[in-house]
Amino acid sequence: MKTKMLVLPMTLALAALPAFAQTQAASTTMANDLPPQDKEFVQAASMSGSTEIDAAKLATKQSQDKDVKNFAHHMMVDHTKLTLELKMAAPHGVAVPRDNSDTTVLDSLKGLKGKEFDTAYIKSVGVEGHQKAVEAFQKEAESGQNADLKKAAAKALPTIQEHLKMAQALAAKKGVQ
Repeated sequence: MKTKMLVLPMTLALAALPAFAQTQAASTTMANDLPPQDKEFVQAASMSGSTEIDAAKLATKQSQDKDVKNFAHHMMVDHTKLTLELKMAAPHGVAVPRDNSDTTVLDSLKGLKGKEFDTAYIKSVGVEGHQKAVEAFQKEAESGQNADLKKAAAKALPTIQEHLKMAQALAAKKGVQ
């Protein structure tokens, strides 16, 4: 009798397994088939965040300006959080690149120090980088196909827009055009 009682639940569990496996496979397949716009957003958002973090690390070493260092620290903290939120919003099976910084931007900053670094950092990373990020996040928030990514973009957009305003204010304060 005990054997029959154990066999029945096991049989039911095994019968349900193929359906569960099909559901898991379908969701992974669907995630791998993100629409092109959502794939572009994941790539652009991760590149933007990674570049911000790496450039901010450079700024803490190569800038002598307190305002630039404070801005960089703020960017490092916020973009680390935003990167984590993007990874959590990405569908199962979609890889969010971990370190895909824009090497062109970083290489242009590496040899610079002091005021020369500050000017290039504020212009290329602070202002131009955030302008591109605002465009990418706004596009995804308005017309993204994946609901989770669309929601994550909409949630992050005010932060990215605030970063752009901070960068523009810093540029004005430091005379960067």
